[in-house]
Amino acid sequence: MVPEEVMKAVFPLLEGIDLASCMVVCKQWRDLARDDYFWKCLCAKKWPSLCKRPNPSILSYYKTLLPPRISFDDLEFFIDIWAENRLLFSEVVSGSVLQQGIKIPQSGVCEMLKYHMQGADFKMTLPVEPKFTIPSIQTETVSASVLVGRKDSNKVARIINKSMFEYIDRSSYRALAFEYLDISPAYPFVSGIRAWISLLFMEDGNEGAMDVFGIQVDFCDVANSKEEVLWLLDMLDWK
Repeated sequence: MVPEEVMKAVFPLLEGIDLASCMVVCKQWRDLARDDYFWKCLCAKKWPSLCKRPNPSILSYYKTLLPPRISFDDLEFFIDIWAENRLLFSEVVSGSVLQQGIKIPQSGVCEMLKYHMQGADFKMTLPVEPKFTIPSIQTETVSASVLVGRKDSNKVARIINKSMFEYIDRSSYRALAFEYLDISPAYPFVSGIRAWISLLFMEDGNEGAMDVFGIQVDFCDVANSKEEVLWLLDMLDWK
């Protein structure tokens, strides 16, 4: 664990892309690197006049300096859900659709799950229509694979690779699986970051089977905004 005093001395010396990369190392680095002081130092290097107003109108230097190099419009996601060797769901979804999410949950969705789905642009959610049913995980293994593709370069990167839904949170009606991301060798200090995929469901009353009405992907360990998700995706090992 690097002492916080050392990071506070080093972070003001970094370029914007390097400081953004530090934000996905771990929660401690993310919280520290989001300090507006470091981003003000970067703004002062590039646009000194921006920092000279006695009462600056900019509320956050962090949000001003470094827009992501990719957008959700540049991306498409390949999502496959399996029960053993049986394909339950297979779709190619544009990044803009996945980021838009589910605006109005359908009737029958529990209040805790509605709360989980609200107001978080770092959670990428896809409505599933028609719904599909997954069996009880005690009787069949259910797994997911997710790839992301870049339209500008025709390259792809892996997010989830046949990860099993081994945890069912019946209090919020979610089945969860995760995978550790493959980060580009250009970022050797970034590792151990998990991608999460959740199946959003309602009980169908049939021996623990679940009716899935939505699929959600997020990186909530380190990315808690739309911009942070895009920075993280940009650092994947694209091939």
